[in-house]
Amino acid sequence: MELTPEEQEMAAGKFGKATQKAMEILVTLGEIYGAKRLIDITSVQVAGVSYANLNEPGLKWLDEMARDGKVKILTTLNPAGMDLEEWRKLAISEEFAKNQIRVVDAFGKMGIITTCSCTPYLYGNLPHFGEHIAWSESSAVCFANSVIGARTNREGGPSALAAALVGKTPEYGFHLEENRQPDVRVNIKAAVQGTYQFGALGKVLGDKLGSKITYITGIPKASVEELKSFCASYATYGGVALFHMEGITPEKVQKMPEETVEITNEDLNKALSELDEDTEIDFISLGCPHASLAELEYIAKKLEGKKVNPKKEVWITTARPTKQIADRMGFTKMIEDSGAKIAADTCCVVAPIKGRFHGLASDSAKMCYYGSGRNKFSVKLMSMDECLEEALKL
Repeated sequence: MELTPEEQEMAAGKFGKATQKAMEILVTLGEIYGAKRLIDITSVQVAGVSYANLNEPGLKWLDEMARDGKVKILTTLNPAGMDLEEWRKLAISEEFAKNQIRVVDAFGKMGIITTCSCTPYLYGNLPHFGEHIAWSESSAVCFANSVIGARTNREGGPSALAAALVGKTPEYGFHLEENRQPDVRVNIKAAVQGTYQFGALGKVLGDKLGSKITYITGIPKASVEELKSFCASYATYGGVALFHMEGITPEKVQKMPEETVEITNEDLNKALSELDEDTEIDFISLGCPHASLAELEYIAKKLEGKKVNPKKEVWITTARPTKQIADRMGFTKMIEDSGAKIAADTCCVVAPIKGRFHGLASDSAKMCYYGSGRNKFSVKLMSMDECLEEALKL
């Protein structure tokens, strides 16, 4: 790789040990993937925030980087393992809470905005079309590349942090125009509506096509909420970081692929049936990826004046800034008066909840994937309305 004089000084340690270590990570990545140079980026989103994933070795490394490391650009965090302010209401242990706060404090010492969310584009970490960024949460990466048209590889936690400390990332992968072209055209012949069906569609495409870049036709419209659900599922089941959707995503395709596949109602229904286990539900999870303000308003009005079954735990996960608006609008009170819980800063994928529940209902195909695989829950993918009906059912 060709480094500028300033980059050479960073690599030599002139700007501190953390920056030197960050340059070592970035240069090594660049050399592995054949990058010729580092390029400037405008924002970073760092994953690997839950203490359940980091444990003491990861926290020790963060503490070392925080001794003299300072981020150079806007940087936010992926969800932590708990609500940082109201962790007791989620039955998180004192020991875990203490260690999770140590993690977030280490990130904060580096100048990172300690807002923990998988949907940074909903609360202020919003790049524009064509900008180079370094994000690491899979659903956010897919959303940024596809829906926004920004450019990022799927970074690991250490490489994202390194990019934040340097303000640059190696120019390879999805930062290059030639790597952003579709491999296969997908004609959707099924009627797809709602977050749960868009999640099912992501599972269909991920299972069928893996990480191929798709050019999707046949979706006449899609809301932000449906697209974030689709991105989360597609990235989970297929490892996808970029797709194109005709009439919806902004990036112009240079050449249409020759390979074509067709997705039918039969394909969609098969995916839905695979995420419909026969189980008694004791846990309902909404907000994966983190709920938007519109979703919180919708849930609040559905639950207003009602009570959820006290034998069922109901979590609606969201970003702290989104919850703060919901607080002011009265949505939080309407939801929590029903017995449901809004959990900020965290999500059910990274929270330490294994063994606490048996049957999970969610409108998120991604949540079903991790609920089954990581936490060994039986799972049911439902519409948001069906999830709320399940929560209220005695």
